[in-house]
Amino acid sequence: MFKGTEQKHRALVISAMGINQILAWGSSYYLPAVLAHPIADSTGWSYAWVVAGVSFGLLVAGLVVVRLGRIIDQYGGRPVLVSSSILMALGHLILAVAPNIQIYFLAWMALGIGMGAGLYDATFSTLGRLYGTSARSAITNLALWGGFASTVCWPFSAFLVENLGWRGTCLVYAGLHLCLTLPLYLFVVPKEAKSKDEAAAAPQAVNASPIRPLSHPAFVFVLLSIILMIGGTVSVMWSFHLIGILQSRGLELAVAVGLGALVGPAQVGSRVVERIAGNRYHPIWTLSAAVFLITTGLALLWMGIPVPALALISYGAGNGIWSVARGTLPLALFGASGYAVLMGRLAMPSLIAQSMAPMLGALLMEDFGGTGMLAVMTGMGLLNVCGVLGLWLATRSSHGDNPTYPRS
Repeated sequence: MFKGTEQKHRALVISAMGINQILAWGSSYYLPAVLAHPIADSTGWSYAWVVAGVSFGLLVAGLVVVRLGRIIDQYGGRPVLVSSSILMALGHLILAVAPNIQIYFLAWMALGIGMGAGLYDATFSTLGRLYGTSARSAITNLALWGGFASTVCWPFSAFLVENLGWRGTCLVYAGLHLCLTLPLYLFVVPKEAKSKDEAAAAPQAVNASPIRPLSHPAFVFVLLSIILMIGGTVSVMWSFHLIGILQSRGLELAVAVGLGALVGPAQVGSRVVERIAGNRYHPIWTLSAAVFLITTGLALLWMGIPVPALALISYGAGNGIWSVARGTLPLALFGASGYAVLMGRLAMPSLIAQSMAPMLGALLMEDFGGTGMLAVMTGMGLLNVCGVLGLWLATRSSHGDNPTYPRS
């Protein structure tokens, strides 16, 4: 009976955090996709500077995420998640009244700190502290919710812009963060006692393999950090420039948008598969499948296959489980103790690299066109394939008797 009550409470926590993830991603990372042109058109600010706002936000998020991880590790995730709602609301209020580009960037500073405190890195860390090594299914479920962010918020943002303008849209998002996401974090996410190492005593899943010490933990950390940095950079370049890439291949705008819409369902579909079957194997299999599918999708699009939808579906499926792997693999390799701090340290170089990715993609598009940009991205994908192979070699000796992990 107690176990059933506990499971219901866990489902409530994940559902509340999932709703908030949709709004957090949709009102920050995905916001310029809909608002950038209306902002530039109505203010006269350069479109490049408008888009640079989210780059600045990602940079700020990268600079604060390690500190936020330490706070989560010591005090639990609720204070950080609560602050994310307040900062997101503040950022949107400043956006709504921004009279010049300087205040616009100030708004993105607030949003950037809110992104560091409220997107996947912080929420995965919170789940790791709450549920210890049994958090894998919770992380997968939360990523499944997050997969609907663009699907929900792009049409919603477009509707708001059409009826209220971009400033009114920002005011609506500020209200939603104050009236919806803030109460959900305050009243649903459990408050945890202050503890420097409480996560080490967190319960393990019944069928989870015990955490074994890694033979070369520093090397594994650095290699995993590089893999996540490359993957994050590719993801941002893809998100910002996909439509332009498809148009450079001779496709009409409507066709390019229609094809791009395939990525979202593919992401959600792959996360459903991971949710159903994920507990049967080690998360390194998830990461391996993710980098293989992403690189395959990039390579197929670069080679100009007659049916580009196959490339987009492959990429989308890989990107869907990529988000899951970057939360579950560090937990499986390093354990629950200090997981929030570890996630912050892994996220920092990735977020800083992601902040530069839109400009890098624009330069590649300008100098080499869509084909050249895809060639570079495919090469980055291949680097990650090699990196994952190295990760297998570096970690398999620590898990040689685990039937779900590769044996020597």
